[in-house]
Amino acid sequence: MEITVNSLKDTEQLGNIIGRCLDKGDVLCLDGDLGVGKTALTQFIAKEFGVKEYITSPTFTIIKEYEGKLPFYHMDVYRLDSTDDMYDLGYEEYIYSEGVTVIEWSEKIEEILPEERINIYIKRIDDVRRVLYIDGSGKAYDKLVGELNS
Repeated sequence: MEITVNSLKDTEQLGNIIGRCLDKGDVLCLDGDLGVGKTALTQFIAKEFGVKEYITSPTFTIIKEYEGKLPFYHMDVYRLDSTDDMYDLGYEEYIYSEGVTVIEWSEKIEEILPEERINIYIKRIDDVRRVLYIDGSGKAYDKLVGELNS
């Protein structure tokens, strides 16, 4: 599925839809170039999910935890050298938990990601517009596709 967002407001609306489609144990993977809007989309998803804190990129801490209607885990694996680093961080405790996990730069750890997940690749068109390529499998992905097609 391909979606074009033409403004930050469009991105917020998409984030709201995604947030409504996520439930415990769901994993959302965000990829794209630096500065393309992965963290901005995460902020809107988290807001819809009931997170009150301001979401920032966890580039140096790798994993940040927030409280919403369920635990909300935000990972940025940009600086990791290998998937072994993810295991050292207790990755499985987050992915297979009662919370929702959003992973930026997930392409770096693709071989250890769960099969059921939502993948979003964001491509910059210009300073404001983006194209989002969405695929995946599982209940959350099916729900999202249904919402976006309605």
